[in-house]
Amino acid sequence: MAWRSITLARRATPEHEVLGTFGGVRTAIVALGNGGRRLGVRSITPACLSLVRESERIASNQAIDVVVLTGGSRGGRPSEAEQMHMAWNGPTVELVVEPTASITAENAARTLPLLLERRIERAVVVCAPLHVYRTRFFFSRLFEPHGIQTVVHAAALEQGVRAFAWEIAAAAVCRRQLRAARAELVQRGIA
Repeated sequence: MAWRSITLARRATPEHEVLGTFGGVRTAIVALGNGGRRLGVRSITPACLSLVRESERIASNQAIDVVVLTGGSRGGRPSEAEQMHMAWNGPTVELVVEPTASITAENAARTLPLLLERRIERAVVVCAPLHVYRTRFFFSRLFEPHGIQTVVHAAALEQGVRAFAWEIAAAAVCRRQLRAARAELVQRGIA
């Protein structure tokens, strides 16, 4: 399946301003969709909205070059990434939508080329607290060989037993998903 990204907003700045450079390092926020399933509801989950708000807070408090919103779609509705973009109330910064990823490994593999083409050197990946371990597993293994320092940031939000059970079950397939993500990158010419 082919994937796409869409740049939806870009801040106009004076030429002398260095966008997003944090201590001389080009920095991005990668906000992950939350993947919550709510039957009959066509909007992102409250947890996903919390991830957007936390990304806005970070973008308001430090220099950021780009914010990548990543998350796919279920059942013909707009993708999580597109809905996250519609919900964005943060500072004016380049917002990039990656609307095809359905698992964390795909979030990492499909945002990597977007960051590389923007010469990003540091990524702050915003996720749910219980998702930190898998997020770090995929993003550090895929980003850091390409020179992108990875910082995983857990938003303060409540999660229940169901989210905990999901993370435990998903941990069993991490290595297989990582191999698939690496293969996808090789296929795209990113070794």
